[in-house]
Amino acid sequence: MLRKALVLSEQGYRTFWHGVAACVVSNLVLMGTMVIVFAALDGFLGHLQTGAPLPPLGPNLAAIAAALALMTVTQVWQYRTTYGAVYAESERSRTAMAERIRRLPLSFFGQRDLADFASVVMKDCADHERLFSHSIPRLFGMGIFVAIMAVAMFAFDARLAAAALWPIPAAAAVLLVSWRVQIGHTRAKSAAALAFSDTLQEFMECNRQIRAANLQDSYLNLIDRRIDDVERSKQRSEAVNGTLVSAAVTLCRLALPSTVLVGALLVAGGECSLIVYVGYLVAVTRVYEPVMAVLESIVEMIDLTHSLRRMRELIDAPIMEGSERFEPQGHDISFENVSFAYGDTAEAVLSGVSFTAHQGQVTALVGPSGGGKSTCAKLAARFWDADEGAVRVGGVNVAEVDPEVLLSRYSMVFQDVVLFDGTVADNIRLGRGGATDAEVRAAARAANCEDFVNALPQGFDTMIGENGALLSGGERQRISIARALLKDAPIVLLDEATASLDVEGETAMQQALSRLLAGRTVMVIAHRMRTVMNADKVVVLSRGTVAEQGPPAQLLQQNGLFAHMVRVQAEASAWKV
Repeated sequence: MLRKALVLSEQGYRTFWHGVAACVVSNLVLMGTMVIVFAALDGFLGHLQTGAPLPPLGPNLAAIAAALALMTVTQVWQYRTTYGAVYAESERSRTAMAERIRRLPLSFFGQRDLADFASVVMKDCADHERLFSHSIPRLFGMGIFVAIMAVAMFAFDARLAAAALWPIPAAAAVLLVSWRVQIGHTRAKSAAALAFSDTLQEFMECNRQIRAANLQDSYLNLIDRRIDDVERSKQRSEAVNGTLVSAAVTLCRLALPSTVLVGALLVAGGECSLIVYVGYLVAVTRVYEPVMAVLESIVEMIDLTHSLRRMRELIDAPIMEGSERFEPQGHDISFENVSFAYGDTAEAVLSGVSFTAHQGQVTALVGPSGGGKSTCAKLAARFWDADEGAVRVGGVNVAEVDPEVLLSRYSMVFQDVVLFDGTVADNIRLGRGGATDAEVRAAARAANCEDFVNALPQGFDTMIGENGALLSGGERQRISIARALLKDAPIVLLDEATASLDVEGETAMQQALSRLLAGRTVMVIAHRMRTVMNADKVVVLSRGTVAEQGPPAQLLQQNGLFAHMVRVQAEASAWKV
C-alpha cells in the first residue's frame, strides 16, 4: 500500500495527492499559457505570410491575461498543498511516532542502538518532511504531467514527439537499473554515520572513565577513524550516485538537440510548419523543467527510501496492549512458573520461578548477581512479558492489562536513577503531578532528603542539572525514593533502593519504609543482607530459579544459600584496610 510505504497518515495521504494534482495542474496551466501565446502568434504569422486578416487583439490579450491569472492561482495552490499541508502532516507524523514510542515495550529499546533510534526520530523525520514538501509530490506530478504531454505530443506529431521524449525512458532506465547499487551505498553511508555517533556518544558518556584509564588519545584516534569512514562512505556514495544522476541528466539534455535536428529536417522537407517546430522546441523546455528539478534531488530521494524503511520498522514494531479495565482482588503479586529470556536466542534469565509477594508485607528478593532479581521486578511491572507462565496482580494476569493502567498502581525505584533538569521539587512531584508543596516536603522528609535539600542554594527550588548532575549518587537515589513515596501507590518496587546510602541513611530509610509502606505490596531487592532482615519474606534467586523462600529467621535455620550469604557479608564487614 502506497500510504504505508510513504509513511503517511490517512489525512496526509489525501493531502499528498492534492499536492500531486496541484503540481500536474500547475504544469499544465504553464503549458497551456504557452499554447495560447503560440496560437495568437500563429495568427499574426499567417497575416504576414498569406495576407490573412489580423486576429482580434482584445480576445487574445484577454486569454493571455486569464491564463496568467490562472497560473498565479495554481502556483499558490501548489505551494499550499506541497508546503503548508506537508508541515501540518509532519506535525501529525511526529506526534503519532511519539505516541507509538510511548507504547513500545522496553524490549524494543534493548534491541535497538540508541544512536540509531535517535537518528530515526530526529534525522529521518526531518528528511521525510523536507522531501515531501519539496520533491516527492513533484516526482509523482512530473510523471503524470509527462504522460499527459506525451499523449498530446504523439497525437499531434509522433516524429517530433519521439525525438523530444526518448531521453526520459532512457534516463529512467539508467536510474532503475542502478537502484540497488545506489541503495547499497546509502546504507553504507548511514552505517558509517551511526558508528561515528555511537563512538562520540560513548566518548562523552564515559569521559570520566576514559580519563581515569588515560585512554584519551586512543579514543580520539578512534573518533578520527570514524570520521574518515564517514567521509569515505559519503565520497563513494556521491561519486557513484552523482555519476549515475549525471548520466541521466546528460541524456535528458539531449532532448533539445534531438528535437532541433529532427524538426529542422522536417521543416526543410516541408513536412512540418515553422510554428509547430518552434512550439515543440518550447514544449521540450517546458516538459523537461520538472524532470530536471526532480533529478536535482534524486539522490536525496534515494536516501529517503532508507529513512522510510527505518521509520516503518519503528511504526510497525509491536506495542504492548491490554485491557483498560483492571479490577484486581487485592494487590498480591504472584509468579506462576515464570520463564523469561532477553531476546529469542538469549539464555534464559528466569526458569520456572514461582513465589507470591503478599499485600501488606515486604518481600525481599536476594541472591547472587545475575540471579534474576531485577528481572522479576521488571516483569512484575510489565516492562517485559514472560515467555512462559504468568505474573498476576490480585489474580489478574498483567500481560492482559494496559501497561499505563497497570503502572498507575506501582511506585518504583530502580538501580539506574533518572532525574530531570529541573528543581528538586519538580523532580519529586513527578510521582504525583497535583501534589502540594507540603506533600512534596513530607515525601522528601520520609526519604531522608530534607537535610541536604535545605542545604542547597534555593532549597527545593534549586535546579539540579541534567540527571541530577549537581547531586551525589546517594542524594539522587533518595530523591527518586521520595518520588515513589509521593505517588502513594498500592505496590512498591525497590530495586537496590539503598545501594548508594551510607549506614545511617540506610537505617533511616528502613525506618521510613516500615512506617509508610504499611498495607502495601512491597518488593525489595538488595545485596546487603542486613537490609532484608526485617522483611516478612525472603525469596532467594540463584541462576534464574528460586533456591529457597520464607521468613529470614527460618532461612537462617535452614543453613542454605541465604545463610551462607549472611555469613559471607558478616565476614566481609569485619575486614579492615
